[in-house]
Order: sequence, then C-alpha cells, then structure tokens
Amino acid sequence: MVAFIIIGVVVLFSLFVASRTIRIIPQARAGVVERLGRYHRTLDPGLAVVSPFVDRVRPLVDLREQVVNFKPQSVITEDNVVVGIETVLYFTVTEPRSATYEIADPLQAIEQLTVTTLRNVIGGLTLEATLTARENVNTELRVVLDEATGKWGIRINRVEIKSVDPPSDIKTAMEKQMRAERDRRAAILTAEGEKQAQILTAQGQKQSAVLQAEGARESAILRADGEAKAIATVFAAIHQGDADQKLLSYQYLRMLPELAHGDANTVFVIPSEFTQAFADIGNALTRRSGGVPNNGSTSGLAVAPGPGPDRTSAA
Repeated sequence: MVAFIIIGVVVLFSLFVASRTIRIIPQARAGVVERLGRYHRTLDPGLAVVSPFVDRVRPLVDLREQVVNFKPQSVITEDNVVVGIETVLYFTVTEPRSATYEIADPLQAIEQLTVTTLRNVIGGLTLEATLTARENVNTELRVVLDEATGKWGIRINRVEIKSVDPPSDIKTAMEKQMRAERDRRAAILTAEGEKQAQILTAQGQKQSAVLQAEGARESAILRADGEAKAIATVFAAIHQGDADQKLLSYQYLRMLPELAHGDANTVFVIPSEFTQAFADIGNALTRRSGGVPNNGSTSGLAVAPGPGPDRTSAA
C-alpha cells in the first residue's frame, strides 16, 4: 500500500515537473523567460523547454496589431474653442523584452502621450482647420507617438480622430454658415445657368438671322438669274421671229398697265420706245383716214385734218 502511494506521488511530481519544463507558445505570441529573476531569453511560437524551478515564464505578450479607443478629451483650439476629441489608436508590439521591462503599463502610457500630443497639435490649429485637416493631424500624431514609443518596443501604426465635438452654440453657428454658403452657391449656379441660357439663345437668334439673310440673298440671286434668262429667251425668240415694228409697238402698249400696276407707282417714266409706238399707231390711223403720216418728230402728236393750218389734236 505504501508502495502505491510512493509511486503515485512520484507520478504526480513528474507531471508537475513536466508541466514546468515543457511550454507551448501559441502563434503570434511571445514568452519572456526569467532565470533567477533576470531576463534569460524570449520564447518563439511552438514547443519550448525551460528549466523547472529555475526559469520562470512571464505572461505571454500579444504580437498582433491591437486597437485602443480612448475616451473623448477636452482640447482648446487656437481660436479658444473647447472641443471634445475622441481618438482610436492602432499599435503593434515589436520587442517583447522592451515592452515588458521598459514600461510598466503600456496602454496607460500611450493614452497619456496621445492626450498631451493631441493638445499640442490642436492648440496650433483653428476650429475650421481641425475639422477639415484631420489627415494632417493624424499623420503628425502618429509620427510623434511612434518616436516616443519606439524605445518601449511598440510601433504605432495608425492614429485616427474618431470624432470632433464642438460646443452646441458653435454647432448652431456652423450650421447657419453652411446653410448660407449653400444658398449662395445655389444662387450663383442659377445666375450662371440663366446667363448661359441667354447667351445660347442670342447665339441661336444670330445664327438664324444670318441663315435667313443668306437664304434671302440666294433666293434673290436665283430669281434675278431666272428673270435674266427669261428676258434673254424672249429677246432671242423675238429676234429669231423677225418681228415687225407694229408687233413691237403693240407689245410696248401692253406693258403700260404692268408699269402702272400697284398703289406706289404714282409716277413712272415712259421710254422712248413707247413714243415711237404711239407714233406708229398714229401713222396707221392717219393712213386709214387718208391723212399724211407722222415721221415721229412731234413726239407722239399727229396732225388732224381741218379747215385751218393751226388746229392740232393729240393722237
């Protein structure tokens, strides 16, 4: 019975020693080993063997990227406006030894460093610049924090300003300003649109007038060419037909009503051919009545027979 107890005690002691000797380090973790209270080595992921009762493995260090959300902090801008800024920090532990021995509480140290750096950066910016230049603020914060935490074995990957909350009265004033700016832009765009529409309308009217004038000019040219060709054709036909003087005189007389047609034609000039036509008609009538033919020197007047030599009448 005593032998079984001794065997059981030995087995339990062996299991205890084995548990203190063999360590399994998960992926993306690191273990810091202290030997007799001093740093000895860093355990990588996988199976590791340490000396029991001599070596001690400290709590594992997470090597993955970590995210910390810091509560809003009151910061005063350059134009004396108190705003609440909430930040988000992304960091990675690069040196487990430094992160273990160089700083007691890394998260608290990073938070306080973020707050002080944020106040220094925002203190040199106005409220408008703080709201519109977040990317520049993020970059400046990351550079300062990364430089300060490098000796702690921590790398700052990103710093993001999550929110910027100005006072309520400032929010109201900003909303009114933005509304006025939007109204101004809308009025400018409306005026520009009306101006462009008027310009396009005027250009269209100008082009239309030019096209109408060109069309009228082309029409007048074509009409004149047609009339010229018609006149040429008529004269050619007359010359080819060898018309006598009586026919020409008759055609001239037929043209008189056409010349006098219209309300505006109150005065018109009779060509010399019409005078000759009158003379020819007077001669014809005189010959029929047995008188002396007129030679045309009296400009359209014929001598009528009568008892005295001084009596004349118009043909």
